[in-house]
Amino acid sequence: PADPSAYSILPTSLHSGFVFPAAKIALFTEHEIFGRKKQRGLPGRRKSRGITPKELLQLKKGDFVVHTDHGIGKFWGLTRIRVGSVEQEVMKILFLEDDTLYVNLGYVNRVQKYVASEGHTPALHRLGGGEWEKTKAKAKKRIKDIARDIIAVYARRKHEMGFAFSPDSHWQKELEASFLFEDTPDQAAAVADVKKDMEEPAPMDRLICGDVGFGKTEVAVRSAFKSVLDGKQVAVLVPTTILAHQHFNTFHDRLSRYTTRIENLTRFKSKKDQTRIVKDLATGAVDIVIGTHRLLSKDIAFRDLGLLIIDEEHRFGVSAKEKLRKMKTTVDTLAMTATPIPRTLQFSLIGSRDLSLITTPPRNRLAVATEIVPGGSAGREHHREVIREAIVRELHRGGQVYFVHDRVSDLDVIARQVADIVPEARIQVAHGQMAGHELEKAMLGFMEKRSNVLLCTKIIESGLDIPNVNTIIVNRADRFGLAELYQLRGRVGRSNVQAFAYLLTPPLSSVPKGTLRRLQALEEFTELGAGFNLAMRDLEIRGAGNLLGGEQSGFVAEMGFETYERVIMEAVAEIKREEFAELFLPEAGGDGSAVTPAAAEAVVDADTEALIPEVYIESDTERLDLYRRLYRTGTEEEIRSMKEELADRFGEYPPEVENLFLVVGMKHAASRARFQKVSLSGDSLTIILPDPADFAFYGDPNSPDSPFQRLMVRVAAEKHGKVRLKEQNKKLALIVSGLPGGGAAARLTAARVKIGEIAKWIFPVDPSGAVPGK
Repeated sequence: PADPSAYSILPTSLHSGFVFPAAKIALFTEHEIFGRKKQRGLPGRRKSRGITPKELLQLKKGDFVVHTDHGIGKFWGLTRIRVGSVEQEVMKILFLEDDTLYVNLGYVNRVQKYVASEGHTPALHRLGGGEWEKTKAKAKKRIKDIARDIIAVYARRKHEMGFAFSPDSHWQKELEASFLFEDTPDQAAAVADVKKDMEEPAPMDRLICGDVGFGKTEVAVRSAFKSVLDGKQVAVLVPTTILAHQHFNTFHDRLSRYTTRIENLTRFKSKKDQTRIVKDLATGAVDIVIGTHRLLSKDIAFRDLGLLIIDEEHRFGVSAKEKLRKMKTTVDTLAMTATPIPRTLQFSLIGSRDLSLITTPPRNRLAVATEIVPGGSAGREHHREVIREAIVRELHRGGQVYFVHDRVSDLDVIARQVADIVPEARIQVAHGQMAGHELEKAMLGFMEKRSNVLLCTKIIESGLDIPNVNTIIVNRADRFGLAELYQLRGRVGRSNVQAFAYLLTPPLSSVPKGTLRRLQALEEFTELGAGFNLAMRDLEIRGAGNLLGGEQSGFVAEMGFETYERVIMEAVAEIKREEFAELFLPEAGGDGSAVTPAAAEAVVDADTEALIPEVYIESDTERLDLYRRLYRTGTEEEIRSMKEELADRFGEYPPEVENLFLVVGMKHAASRARFQKVSLSGDSLTIILPDPADFAFYGDPNSPDSPFQRLMVRVAAEKHGKVRLKEQNKKLALIVSGLPGGGAAARLTAARVKIGEIAKWIFPVDPSGAVPGK
């Protein structure tokens, strides 16, 4: 129109498109163009959400924190203090009786947010008191007592002789090439890890941890085939009959062309079939057997078992684990789990079993849209509305639906209600108390699409893979645990179709706070590979629990989960070095590096302002998060990426920020050379050398070719005395003088180059590209 006042612009969003014939305009929304349905929201309600992974690590003024050296205090923001002629930004922490500690941001990684049980208020420590050290020492002693036994088991396993499988054959390569999908990087790495373990004479004991649908089963198929090619039998142990049936189909589809005999041993099988399979296992006629607890029965005997695969290992009880232990003494063992941070990870934490993580999602995989649907004043009517809309939408796009209820007793009642709400749906009921043949018939009918809504208990929780099912409705979701809900949600969204999960609950006012936080966590962490973040939330909601036994939970409350985890690492490293040096020496190539304490990160002091000014980023929390991330970078590429991010988010950064990037680059170079500290003042650089106990640096005193001896040779040859060695505060220090002058950035760059040059004197560059000092 000619008159501009005849129309106005409204800052709002459109939920659907429209056609305007007079103007010859047809407008479509993004969701309509790409065939996506907008997720239903509740009117007038802000979608509840949990803390994001970033927020979980961010600190706010007043939050409890743990300093590795001083104990528990309160974070009191960032502040500036003057050190010499230079202003520095530091972290302010208040301890008992308002004792104050200012933490140089170079030490920011020594401070963690306190995470333990929800609602637990920790006691503050006195700055300079001995209570914190006593707590750490007590925890470390108890951990060592437990770790000693576990490492002894590991030591025995390392010295036992198993079977060394042959390198990959033509048939192995052909099988892997026939996989319909492209391997993800993590999946390829896990396969390589398993093959390497299998080809060594020591029995394999590896745990593969990966999110649901990320390709663990394919790893199992390839390792099983490798075993069969060498004439060895394979046992695949699974927790449910449904999962056994699913795996049997997968293994059969992938391996049947190679004349591999695969059998399925569960309660679904008739007595006659079970007897036949057990007999053929003993004679070696069966190559791969997939079964439930039935495989642990006394009548089961293998002619030559080479590989044991345990799926969802955490689902097996103590008695089952004891039977497994007897079965697998010298047999290669591959355990798989999708549950975030299950207790089985304790062994990997201590180093008594090997671990592979699969965290990269398959290509084109979409995150599952998750929504909590509480009953409100409308109550049942609102739930009926959501159920109908969710099921009808899925059926209209040719898909199928899981409807999960927690109790068998009223499944039939729920089935009648769902049939009343969606009369056009073909509903099939399934639960674990059905007779074997009935359950098998129900599941097969659903898999073959004779029904399109499966009303069931949580029997579908583990391993069921039906790509056509892309909507799941969980009734009374408040009665399920976080890991169960996570597994259930993983049953949908296993293709490139957008999937939906609805968690039906009573009114939120009647749901316990801990339960609500679990549900909100699941709703928040919908991104692929969110298992670790969910596990961290679970730790926060119900307490970190026990990594090494029930009596350890007290230590978690006293020092927070991250610090407790660090103490475990230190205790295990010490016990390996002090009591099991002979065992771990061969792994280090005989030079002792495996039992040498890892070099601590170097600290950098520079007589120039290297910080993020408040005028550039106002929020303390945002600045602290960026400092933490920057000091955790490990490569020049990561620093470059953060430079681009800052410029993109906050605009061109000032000189102080450029100085900060250069300081972090100095820190990386110094850490790689195992230096403790570097200080830049004017044209002079002081480098504090490692602790005398650092074997990787000083080596054998009689060896002429240790890193330290190489350094001594170069210092002696240095002209004009610009690099000299001296003792400073009872520590050896290199003093480098005569650095090029100029502005702050030029001096920092010159210092960074000199540190790298000295690092090459000590650790000559490996042709393989290995990092010096590592």
